Amino acid sequence: MAKLRRNHQKEPAGNYALKTGLFLGMLGLFYAGFQFFGGNQVNKDPVIIINPSDDDLDNIPNVDNLLLPTTNKGYVVTHPHYTLSYVEKHEQPEWVTYYISKRRLNNKRAKRSNWFEKDPLVRTGSATFKDYKGSGYDKGHLAPAADMAFSKEAMVECFYMSNMSPQVHNFNGGIWRELEELSRDWGRMNNKIYVVTGPIFKDNLGVIGKKNEVTVPGYYYKILLDIEGEEKKAIGFVMSNKVSNLPITSYVKTVDKIEEITGIDFFSQLDDALEEAVESQVNLDKWPLNNNLYKTRKEKWNIR
Repeated sequence: MAKLRRNHQKEPAGNYALKTGLFLGMLGLFYAGFQFFGGNQVNKDPVIIINPSDDDLDNIPNVDNLLLPTTNKGYVVTHPHYTLSYVEKHEQPEWVTYYISKRRLNNKRAKRSNWFEKDPLVRTGSATFKDYKGSGYDKGHLAPAADMAFSKEAMVECFYMSNMSPQVHNFNGGIWRELEELSRDWGRMNNKIYVVTGPIFKDNLGVIGKKNEVTVPGYYYKILLDIEGEEKKAIGFVMSNKVSNLPITSYVKTVDKIEEITGIDFFSQLDDALEEAVESQVNLDKWPLNNNLYKTRKEKWNIR
């Protein structure tokens, strides 16, 4: 260091300034190149991959982007195995969409995570575990853990707090559980089913969490769409965030009706004729029920 300082002292000030300027200029060009080719050029916005395949169960893209709903109040966040529209005002999504398939459901190999954490892709910051602690409400999954058990990565993702919504305990473990299990039954019967689900912010039950003030929704909806098989069909449900002893058929709605209630357009990029056919009607004969689930809900799940 002493020798370097002596050499600098012997050099004319003008030459030293020129060399310093050239060095800084070259350094700046190098940094710019790094930023462009390898540094911060990484796209932090979620990328949606078109035409999902079952070839690689650990890295299946979540949905065909043509099936994404409109964003009514939120902004889209895409994880490798599900996509959501996050509403900062309510600290939860207005919709979550993904698909279930026979192969995914029959390939369960990941243990339940139970590790709830903030979603790193929510720019404004998602709700936290503390918001729910002591609230009396469950951290209700919208994309259920059992639907994501085909992959360790998918299991971790579904425990992000952006995938949670405050649910009454015996609703989450009761009729909502029945609907989730029925959805998996239908997924096994029909090879692949697209799922869209979320809260309805009407007649809300209050807020939880002093920091983030998470809305407790009054209702929830779930839509299931099958366009992979010969029979194209859809079914929707709207149910109150409370315990229920009614049969699940009491909550069936057409997609058109749920669009009217939520203000969300769900399958707008389908062919017009196909969209009209699947959204305007529900044929319950195409969605067989499991009466044992209903019996179990009334006798066990609703009273635990």
